[in-house]
Amino acid sequence: MPYHLKMDPLMNQRKTTLFFLSVFLYISFSFGFRQTAQIYQASRGKVSFKSEAPQELINASSDQLAGLLDIDKKNFAFKIYIRSFKGFNSLTQEIHFNENYMESDKYPVASFSGKIIEDEDFTKDGSYQVRAKGTLIIHGVPQERIIKCSITVTDKKITVKSNFTVLLSDHNIPIPKLVYQKLANEIQVSVNATLEPR
Repeated sequence: MPYHLKMDPLMNQRKTTLFFLSVFLYISFSFGFRQTAQIYQASRGKVSFKSEAPQELINASSDQLAGLLDIDKKNFAFKIYIRSFKGFNSLTQEIHFNENYMESDKYPVASFSGKIIEDEDFTKDGSYQVRAKGTLIIHGVPQERIIKCSITVTDKKITVKSNFTVLLSDHNIPIPKLVYQKLANEIQVSVNATLEPR
């Protein structure tokens, strides 16, 4: 039985707690967050991806996106466990995704951290189109990216939505010739997360 099917709920909860703590410590040291800074957090954001290849369509999603945003300095850091993605067409497809392509035991987390380019005031309700510039790490391979995002601020809640593509070749994720018609190099990704004050 695959390892991820053996994990009990308590273990998942502990991993999530430790993971979120590590995210906070990472961005605190990386970006020098002040204790008085206005920090917003997301712990149940959703990430979905789609691979449209000639012979197969792969869809999966996770609601385990966690991250922090300093609305003063516009710094952010988000991470997600690769094994938290569900919704594959079959268990075999999920196993191949984790073991053959993403190597989830070796590279368990994908992350995106950096800074919002635009200097918007997220303390005010409204809708904002911004660019998030930072380092996207997937499969252990970092890529510098600028990703467009839609941000909506309502009643001290910040909703972030984004749609972008990821090239498997940019992150050294091989596509074996046997499945070349079943797995696309270009993956469509969508993100929807709500952040609230810590």
